Amino acid sequence: MTQSPFFALVVEDDRSWQQILVEILTDCGLKVNTAGNLDDALFELKSKPHRIAVVDLSLSPNDHNNFDGLKVLEAARKMDPNCRTILLTGFATVELAVTALTDYGVFTFLRKESFHRGQFKEVISRALASAPQIHQVVSSNTPDKNKNAGFAARATVDSSETGKRKALIVEDDAGWRSILEELLTDAGFQVRVCASFGEGLGYLRRERISLAVVDLLLNGGSTNLMEQHLSSEDLDGYQLLSSTRASGVPTIVVSGVGSPDEIKRAYAEESIFAYLEKQSFDRASFLKIVEDASKALAANNELSVLTDREREVFDLLAQGMTNKEIAEKLVITTNTVKRHLKSVFEKLDVHTRAAAAAKAIGKSG
Repeated sequence: MTQSPFFALVVEDDRSWQQILVEILTDCGLKVNTAGNLDDALFELKSKPHRIAVVDLSLSPNDHNNFDGLKVLEAARKMDPNCRTILLTGFATVELAVTALTDYGVFTFLRKESFHRGQFKEVISRALASAPQIHQVVSSNTPDKNKNAGFAARATVDSSETGKRKALIVEDDAGWRSILEELLTDAGFQVRVCASFGEGLGYLRRERISLAVVDLLLNGGSTNLMEQHLSSEDLDGYQLLSSTRASGVPTIVVSGVGSPDEIKRAYAEESIFAYLEKQSFDRASFLKIVEDASKALAANNELSVLTDREREVFDLLAQGMTNKEIAEKLVITTNTVKRHLKSVFEKLDVHTRAAAAAKAIGKSG
């Protein structure tokens, strides 16, 4: 049975941007519908299912406070849940990206000022691959038969990737993305690659990531902070570290920016696993750090069976404290300490204090 090509929807009030997006999406083998305002967008969403929707935030050229794009995203989430939505806008705040990702379920957030055709095509490819698979037969007289087949093939998960640890690379430089992806693939990871804060945050919220490699500067600009008068608050990559920390994902920073104070702050406040400077990047050193991070994650996962109080007792034991010292530190009785240690030993399958301490050494890498 013959079906129509996958549909994409462009919701954009600027005719020039409409033309650019339609051209790229058509080249990706999609049949594109357009809407320039909220009412037209709602009509299109009701009329047929879409595989992709690219939505501008403001749909009124004379009103900078117009956020009708968010209403479109909400409507798409409710009316067409299998549609992957992409917010493309010139209003590029991290707060807006977080809102779009968390409250409206967008696939990613892209800035118009840093728009790149090649990167946009990559985003479309990943969005199509992540969408629920739709079995489709395209007639032989369809001009874009091969292109559609290619994107449909990407929607099928390679069984050889099942069970692999996932690594996330957030890097806006294509050359560095290629280098890091190659190294992490060789290290046995299933790699997710993206170029922006929005994409990175999206992956962290959608998938179980075992390791993250993050650049601090994700706008394609100069790598010299002093030239741009930037602080850590201005760096999208730095702000992404808060999300990896909250998710418990070991994170390696590979960047060309950062003063010693900023690097210290990344370690102290965001608990990054390592910081590597691009100027002195060494493949062997990077792979060793990746190996150490993997060991630390495995050890941390092993300790996750402990309760919060057991973990406190365990950490103090690892510091060499006696039962009496642990009791005084935690303001509990020595009998309570012994009871917690008995439980810790059973859960970690060890029989001595030395063996338990060895688990802590393995955790710290």
